[in-house]
Amino acid sequence: MRLILPLFFGILGTVVLVSLGNWQVQRLAWKEEVLADINERIVAEPVALPAAPDEDSDRYLPVTVSGAFTGEELHFLASTKQAGAVYRVVARFETDAGRAVMVDRGWVKTEDKNVNRGAAEAIIVGNLHWPDERDNFTPDNDVDGNIWFARDIGQMAEALMTEPVLVVAREVSENSAGVTPLPVDTAGIPNDHLGYAVTWYGLAIVWVAMTLYYLRRTRKTKKA
Repeated sequence: MRLILPLFFGILGTVVLVSLGNWQVQRLAWKEEVLADINERIVAEPVALPAAPDEDSDRYLPVTVSGAFTGEELHFLASTKQAGAVYRVVARFETDAGRAVMVDRGWVKTEDKNVNRGAAEAIIVGNLHWPDERDNFTPDNDVDGNIWFARDIGQMAEALMTEPVLVVAREVSENSAGVTPLPVDTAGIPNDHLGYAVTWYGLAIVWVAMTLYYLRRTRKTKKA
């Protein structure tokens, strides 16, 4: 009778931990499918800029726009593997259709932040994006100093006097300003489900081992 209760909790704990591991495996399959869909959407054939882009249905939508940079831009502090700390250049872009939108042209080195890139005509191929970069630790944007810590669409649109629409450039026909495009990808979307699954399965193994050890020790004590 002394073995029944620890055996019950041993089996119960193992079932719970294995179930959590199985759930994470299912989540992994779901996340990989989502990422595959996003990657396929990102590189699809670009279309004309929608009249009223929707954050949910048009996220990552490939678009092409033609018009001109006006020379007005915002600088978002970021980092890349190639150059470390950089500034992403978010510029005002006036389309041939008479609209004003924002284009994330890519990155420049920190020392090139205030280089005058001027006005220039261009054709942009890129993706619509609504970045989610703000958390409890993100500083407020320094609007006066033109140093941005999150690409807050509404606030940037207000500063540049454009529609709240951001196109992250993949290709720019005119790139004499030395800005390196940093296209949208899925690298920033977390996918930690495999690690979680391994953790739960590992805990299940430890739980079984501890249960067997306890039962064996209890049995020996009873015989003694």
